[in-house]
Amino acid sequence: MKGESLNITQDNLDKLQTLFPDIFTEGKIDMEKFKATFSDDINFANERYVLNWAGKSDAFKVLQIPTTATLKPQHDQSVNFDTTQNVFIEGENLEVLKVLQKSYYGKVRVVSIDPPYNTGSDSFYLS
Repeated sequence: MKGESLNITQDNLDKLQTLFPDIFTEGKIDMEKFKATFSDDINFANERYVLNWAGKSDAFKVLQIPTTATLKPQHDQSVNFDTTQNVFIEGENLEVLKVLQKSYYGKVRVVSIDPPYNTGSDSFYLS
């Protein structure tokens, strides 16, 4: 183990057909979606009926950057740490998910992310 998160691009290439059905349209690879998943050159200019937001291209770029972050257990703040099958993790959502991806791939049943996220504040708002 190198001490860094999973190399997303290489892993996606290895498991493309089984793990990424969303890059296929009508049984064929949608090159725009493929490019968005596996490249730094991301442009959603020709999208059809999909969820789109300002900064979507940048979000895909950040997602592909590997992390060297680690999780640090807080035994004194935990309840039944050695016997529980549940884990509470506090941190920046994307970084935590990247760390969990490699060690817990295929082992996690539920991830619940508590808003606010991407706001930079403690209040939740709708715009």
